[in-house]
Amino acid sequence: MRPVVLRTAARVVLPLLLVFSLFLFVRGHNSPGGGFIGGLTAALAFCLHLVAHDPAATRRVLRLPPRIFAGGGLALAGLSGMGGLLQGQPFMTAAWSQTTVPGLGKLAIGTPLIFDLGVYFVVFGVSLGIVLTLAED
Repeated sequence: MRPVVLRTAARVVLPLLLVFSLFLFVRGHNSPGGGFIGGLTAALAFCLHLVAHDPAATRRVLRLPPRIFAGGGLALAGLSGMGGLLQGQPFMTAAWSQTTVPGLGKLAIGTPLIFDLGVYFVVFGVSLGIVLTLAED
């Protein structure tokens, strides 16, 4: 039986850690952080849930197997390299696009952000998959 305090704290801290992981992800382009540390922080949030509950409950909260996150992230990171090819540049050359977001103004979105998002999902999926596999044994 897991303590009630731990289960309650995990329910509150999980969303906070996920928001913090997104902050680290977004901050990573201009300062320390990015996809790798953001993905680890997101995996840590679910590791806390795992400690408070059990592997089956954590898998239910995830809704998708960790390998889907890892595979999707790998595909996303690979596809981000195509942006340069579409502009006649070498593979993995950064390509940028500007869009206007109401309230924020002009926002530049580039393939490095998409690559970092792929890294985020790969690190999240692989690390959480390892932890869940070890917890089930």
